[in-house]
Amino acid sequence: MATDKIQIFDTTLRDGEQVPGCKLNQDQKIIIAKQLDQLGVDVIEAGFPISSPGDFAAVEAISKVVNDAIVCGLSRSVEKDIKCAAEALQYAKRPRIHTGIGTSEMHIKYKFNTTPDKIIERAVAAVKYAKSFVEDVEFYAEDAGRTENEYLARVCSAAIAAGATVLNIPDTTGYCMPFEYKEKIAYLRENVVGIHKAVLSTHCHNDLGLATANAIAGVEGGARQIECTINGIGERAGNTALEEVVMILNHRMSSIFHTNIDTTQLNKMSRSVSDMMSMPVQPNKAIVGDNAFAHSSGIHQDGVIKNRENYEIIDPRVVGIDQSSIVLTARSGRAALAYRAKEVGYNLFKDELDVAYVRFIELADQKKEVSEADLSVMLSGLFKATA
Repeated sequence: MATDKIQIFDTTLRDGEQVPGCKLNQDQKIIIAKQLDQLGVDVIEAGFPISSPGDFAAVEAISKVVNDAIVCGLSRSVEKDIKCAAEALQYAKRPRIHTGIGTSEMHIKYKFNTTPDKIIERAVAAVKYAKSFVEDVEFYAEDAGRTENEYLARVCSAAIAAGATVLNIPDTTGYCMPFEYKEKIAYLRENVVGIHKAVLSTHCHNDLGLATANAIAGVEGGARQIECTINGIGERAGNTALEEVVMILNHRMSSIFHTNIDTTQLNKMSRSVSDMMSMPVQPNKAIVGDNAFAHSSGIHQDGVIKNRENYEIIDPRVVGIDQSSIVLTARSGRAALAYRAKEVGYNLFKDELDVAYVRFIELADQKKEVSEADLSVMLSGLFKATA
């Protein structure tokens, strides 16, 4: 059965880099862009060219080296921004200008001090101007999550009429509940004039911890592009995590949707971004955290040793991790001790395991984790290696 393609739009180099302390130099950006291209992302948002000469140069350089993905540059609904983005993207094989404006009542009143009709005029002018440089124009309705649906549909209809090929519906403040965001996307699918000419895109922030849930809800509502970052990095609480939405689509929704992502590269990609941005990945982070496939509870360890699927719904090799980790702690049982002992050359019989376990618990109570070296020293003092 044919499945719908979900385009993966990565904004690690733009939205992700807005995190304080995560600034990358041009060489680092080029390395990450090449890795993202190899990963299989459909769109790389390379930066915000007007923001600085360095960002312009980086977008231009990335445009020259990316072979398959669309290369995208962000702009405000300002002519000089759009022209600058077009110049930075001139070498891209597949360029996209991403332009837009705030549409919520909050933004209209307090950010732009204007009227709803004037916002639509600015949106149309921006899209038309961007269209004069490139065929592929994405329009973002900033703070769409807090924008009234009927007005949002008017804005989107006008953007499509002006030439927009993608409509980005950002939950800029992470405000929406998943059911609300799904309903918003579904409403736009039903009420935007000319919607068949454009792709609806999700762009969800994680202020309430709902970015991934909202992105998936948006897909269920009819969106066919997800905007996300490696490790969920981004301003404030971050963005939708690429590795999370890809694995949800891959593992739970594969009968309906597919992506072009090579999931075996996810762990390597995560480490690369973390190292270059000096932004550690929390150990309990889904998919790519150090503990995502680690087990320290005796009950869990026994179950995983007997059959990995007792406690793991994803084979770690699918995301580029060699194997699950059996971590020895004071909560570990005999099965885990026997398993790890065998790895360091001791195939213990039951009576030997009983002796070793008593000594192990004494050691484990003194340490947070018993390392392989600790285990080898302990066992060498009790037994002769058998393998």
